[in-house]
Amino acid sequence: MALLHDVGKVRIPNEIINKPGALTPEERAIINMHTIEGERMLEKVGGLLGAVGRVVRSCHERWDGGGYPDGLAAEEIPLIARIVSACDAFNAMTTDRSYRPAMPLDDAIRELEQNASTQFDPTVVAALVSIARRDA
Repeated sequence: MALLHDVGKVRIPNEIINKPGALTPEERAIINMHTIEGERMLEKVGGLLGAVGRVVRSCHERWDGGGYPDGLAAEEIPLIARIVSACDAFNAMTTDRSYRPAMPLDDAIRELEQNASTQFDPTVVAALVSIARRDA
């Protein structure tokens, strides 16, 4: 399920996905549509993937309600979407990217903890940090 959370990005123009600089507000609005596009794509497949599509739609919601596409908050966001959101952010921070090197583990953990209760579910962050420290 987590591997599919950004599947809708295949419907976003490559010029926007691969843009090296900051996105314009119009480009950001197009990028933000990838959750809805992902849901639509998976619903067309149906069955279990149709159910996954409903979670894909919610993976960029924020604990404080400031996410997209629906502005869900706290427990309104499906639990699996809250888990995917925190894990995806942690993975993004701790892996090398074309535009920056990986962040050290302690810095990534600090970033997660600083954003618990705003961007991320604090219970999910606590569980993720516990596992990350255990496996370090």
